[in-house]
Amino acid sequence: MEIKVLEKDKGKIKLEVIGEDHTLMNALRKELWNDKDTEVSGYKIEHLLVGNPILIVEHKKDPKKALLDAIERLKKKNKDFKSKISKL
Repeated sequence: MEIKVLEKDKGKIKLEVIGEDHTLMNALRKELWNDKDTEVSGYKIEHLLVGNPILIVEHKKDPKKALLDAIERLKKKNKDFKSKISKL
C-alpha cells in the first residue's frame, strides 16, 4: 500500500490510497463517522478496475489524528473479532 497526500490543511486531508479497494475504505469511512468532530468522511474510486481510492476527511480539530484514531479503533475491533472466532 502506498499513500499519496493530495491535499492537506488545518481541517482537511485528501489521500490517494494506492493498492486498496472498497473493503478498507468503507471501513475507514464508517469508523470516522463515530467521531463527533468529523464533518466529512468519504471516498471515491473513479474506475473500479484501474482507479485508486481517494479518501477525504474533514474534521473540526485534526483530520490526521482522527484518521489515526479510527484506524486504532478498527484494529481493536478486528482483534476482538479474531479472539471470539478463535474460541468457537
